[in-house]
Amino acid sequence: MLGAIVLMVVFGPLLWPVAINDIDFGARLQGPTLAHPMGTDDLGQDLLARMLYGGRISLAVGLAAMVVSVLVGVTVGAVAAMSRGTVGTSLVWLTDLFLSLPQLPLLLLILYLFRDTLAASLGQEAGTFILVTCVLGGLRWMSVARLTRGQFLSLREKDFVEAARAVGATRARQTFRHILPNSASSIIVAATINVAEAIVAESTLSFLGLGFPSDVPTWGRLLFESKDYLDIAAYWALFAGGAIFLTVLCINFIGDGLRDALDPREVRV
Repeated sequence: MLGAIVLMVVFGPLLWPVAINDIDFGARLQGPTLAHPMGTDDLGQDLLARMLYGGRISLAVGLAAMVVSVLVGVTVGAVAAMSRGTVGTSLVWLTDLFLSLPQLPLLLLILYLFRDTLAASLGQEAGTFILVTCVLGGLRWMSVARLTRGQFLSLREKDFVEAARAVGATRARQTFRHILPNSASSIIVAATINVAEAIVAESTLSFLGLGFPSDVPTWGRLLFESKDYLDIAAYWALFAGGAIFLTVLCINFIGDGLRDALDPREVRV
């Protein structure tokens, strides 16, 4: 299912080359037809074209935010586990501090303060994408850091790491050659969960009007625009909300499958 969604989002605009901003008041609020398979909005714009365009943004934000959160989380967790003393303790305290912050209010505040500045320097869409990606990733690395630290603390006492240390392996070699590869399975599972969380967070921001500009049809923005027409155009909200629901559900299923497949404690008959 997720593969089908990704293929539609990536290659759909090539098969359905309808402009996302073409206005046709004569076709406004039409239900699904052959000409408009997902119907039209209040301006007569084709919802299928807008859904495909918005899907690329939502998936791109989810993947980019995941990369940011994993890079920061793995770095902090690895350094905290391999450093004995003040550095490790300070990083643990920093992680706990970020976990105690109210994420949604902080997220809204950062976007409100810096969105216009980045939009002016990098362009409206590119600036918003970079800001949303960095903020979502920067507020979701803590679970990855704690998971990585726990894995590193467990693995660094294993016999194969002790053997590498006995033959003179440096701390960096122990980390990158022996410990990190054996922690990869847990990190991959956490990464898939972060993708789903980032997609939901981006959709929430767009629904609140604090994400991408109003003329960029992200899934969250489409859901926001549909709320005033639920009684006469329920398909509009169903398609937008269904896309978010199915994508997040599939990603979570993939995360569960990866956990079961990669967990060395799982008993397979």
